[in-house]
Amino acid sequence: MRFYVKDSERKPDPAPVKTNAKLAISVGLVLWGLALLVLLFAGSAIPAAQESWKFTCLAGLGLGFYALFHVRKR
Repeated sequence: MRFYVKDSERKPDPAPVKTNAKLAISVGLVLWGLALLVLLFAGSAIPAAQESWKFTCLAGLGLGFYALFHVRKR
């Protein structure tokens, strides 16, 4: 296995893949929101040790909204 390839032997870089970042972020936001709703409606069925799950969902929503606005500015 060679760790260095001469420039003359390199293959060209592939073209960038076009993606819809807004759609991917929106799907993630919906999933984090659904997870939060499930945890809120579960109420006392969640053990006290897993109370941090709600904050994890809130963090996911917060970062998702930040990403959504960051992508819209581009």
